[in-house]
Amino acid sequence: MPTAKQTFLYGLFFSSITVLFWGMLPIALKLSGDFSDPITLTWLRFSVAGIILGLWQWQRGKLGEFKNLRKQDWLRLAAAGTFLIVNYTTFAWSLDFLLPGSAQLSFQIAPLFLALGGLFFLKDTIHWQQWMCFVGIGLGMLVFFHPILGQGNQGSIWVGFAIVQCSAAAWSMYALLQKSLFQRLAPSNILLAIYAYALVVMLPFASPSTLLSMSSDDAWIAAFCCLNTLIAYGAFAQAMRYWQTVQVSASIALTPVMAFILTEVCVAFGWWTNRISSSHADLLSLFGMLIVIVSAINVQLISARVQRKAALLAKPLSNAT
Repeated sequence: MPTAKQTFLYGLFFSSITVLFWGMLPIALKLSGDFSDPITLTWLRFSVAGIILGLWQWQRGKLGEFKNLRKQDWLRLAAAGTFLIVNYTTFAWSLDFLLPGSAQLSFQIAPLFLALGGLFFLKDTIHWQQWMCFVGIGLGMLVFFHPILGQGNQGSIWVGFAIVQCSAAAWSMYALLQKSLFQRLAPSNILLAIYAYALVVMLPFASPSTLLSMSSDDAWIAAFCCLNTLIAYGAFAQAMRYWQTVQVSASIALTPVMAFILTEVCVAFGWWTNRISSSHADLLSLFGMLIVIVSAINVQLISARVQRKAALLAKPLSNAT
């Protein structure tokens, strides 16, 4: 049994690994545009992750859960898989128009889509303080993108921003469907089913033959994109084991900062200058990024506080019965 200090350090370590790898991912995805289209790369990522995860679950004897699934469960898995495919593909596509850090920051609107989905489909409630945080996220993004608000020649950036919003909305629908399946399947088996579904469904639209002409550098980038999925989600799962959900969620909100830092490191060392460029963000843009990140963190903190209050109110009722 780890001590409190060890629990904190383990949670910090795994959360940091998650933020690091999710911060590196958009850079790798942007570089992949030189040798692969988003659909083919997403198909490859799902295929590799599915094979490795499938072997792992088979070795642990965890595949028996699938025998008890009903028809509606399989339909939910297919729907969740479709939304996750859209999420992966559109985010990779957005990097044709946006810098890695800008794409990650724009994705921070996802908590709003998730909350709205919970409101309409699960009858969840949204606290007024959460609404204020969502307004803060919107205003922060306007401040961050203020250099291009008055320019007419930056339409491609707005196209990229719109694509990221589609990616965030698709991820939110996937998350809601995944939540509805937790009582039927373990999270790892949900991902395994989705990976297998994507491997089959995306194959007619992918071009695996183009991957055969990759250079050695391109192959390393593709391999990193594939392994990133397993490493980042594995570290995320371990972080959830040692830290509370709100702590992990708050730390994950720092991913855009990591993406910006890593992008500037690439620029400083002159790596991949044909694809990676500096954001040249001014102080006002950086202030906007700070607003977005603080608002995203507060959404998680407020959610945790509301849940604790609800649990405390429910205790006297349960004791009375």
